[in-house]
Amino acid sequence: MANTLFTNVNVFDGTSPVLYPAEVLVQGNRIKEVARGDGKQLQRDGAEEVDCGGATLMPGLINTHCHMTYINAPGVPETCAVPIEEHVLISSYNAKLMLDMGFTAVIGAASAKARLDIVIRNEIEAGRLQGPRMLACSPELTVTGGLADDSKIDSGDMKYIRDMPSISIVGDSPDEFRKIVRTMIREGADVIKFNNSGDSFCYPRCSAEINPMTEEEVRTIVETTRNMGKRLSAHAHADSGVRQCIKYGVELIYHASFASDETIEMLEKVKDKHWVTPAIAARYNTTYEAGDWGITVDVAETIGNKRELEAGCETMAKMHKAGIKVLPFGDYGFAWIPMGTDSRDFEHFVNLMGFEPWEVLRAATAYGGEAFMGDKMGEIKEGFLSDIIIIDGDPLADITLFQDRSNILAIMKDGQFHKTFQGRVTQEQRQVA
Repeated sequence: MANTLFTNVNVFDGTSPVLYPAEVLVQGNRIKEVARGDGKQLQRDGAEEVDCGGATLMPGLINTHCHMTYINAPGVPETCAVPIEEHVLISSYNAKLMLDMGFTAVIGAASAKARLDIVIRNEIEAGRLQGPRMLACSPELTVTGGLADDSKIDSGDMKYIRDMPSISIVGDSPDEFRKIVRTMIREGADVIKFNNSGDSFCYPRCSAEINPMTEEEVRTIVETTRNMGKRLSAHAHADSGVRQCIKYGVELIYHASFASDETIEMLEKVKDKHWVTPAIAARYNTTYEAGDWGITVDVAETIGNKRELEAGCETMAKMHKAGIKVLPFGDYGFAWIPMGTDSRDFEHFVNLMGFEPWEVLRAATAYGGEAFMGDKMGEIKEGFLSDIIIIDGDPLADITLFQDRSNILAIMKDGQFHKTFQGRVTQEQRQVA
């Protein structure tokens, strides 16, 4: 079994608030040994030594709210209107891009077409496609008139309904959702996602504070998914949506912008069972960086997006203080939130929510590994999977380093180099480049 020995590195192990010098030995797809401290050396015999020149070695990033099949279009209809042949290719490019940017694992958060996530995951697992470890998600499950139901009536007669391309599958009763869940799991979905709140993107139909799903519909989705041994996530801006997630044990809670103080207290009591991913860039970028697509700050305020941003930041700061696991990333893949720029979330967490840099990196690695609920991952520790990235610089001092792929000097997934370490770039070389 091939061994790789990383020397002359400073380690962020996924949980510590500081970097420390160490040597790290990888054997096969596992971290075999970590020797912490200056002058500590591991056995070199039979190992390929990689001298990292003082760079930072850390776990690969883990995205728990990834839309791998989004295409950087200005909206959902444009995303879903792409023919399936082209859509598969674009999704495959996204998979490689995510790995190129240091993401070694992702949890799908809604497939743009029913089997796209599933096919991309299968190809990655088969070794035919370069990409991160992946849990494949269903399309969003919604109700008539809910988030991602884009159907229209063609005439005054209700029986003439024109179905529009959408990322959702629409159901309107427990029986309908039971069949939808079973069908998606039959096709190979790892995660079932449902929308038990609206969103400012629905303006003026179904705002983010509204929960259009009945209690029985949510209970049936959760019960059916659990009975078939799969995972659950929910688009839950609304306070009642977050409470349903707590009540029924939906572990991946997306957004949670309008969770009340009482709901936060409820969540704190079961904080080891849930992970909250606010996808704050969908609010920030839409408010301040979508003007070229017709969404000015005034428009963002009118549709409620700016209010969601402000409420979400306040709520996440409270959750973080309460020890609830709030994770970065999510909803990248629109025109003004392009795929591959996901690491901008680090700045948002520090600047808007009061995280320390090491805390947001812990959320992106160790906590992400917990949320993935797979093998040991997300930490630089003996026995953990050897999903590793090497960063040119100190990410605790400059959280923006991840935004430039040239700063990611090496990427190892499952003990194999996706990007081989070629040495650090000097300041003079950077200026010439």
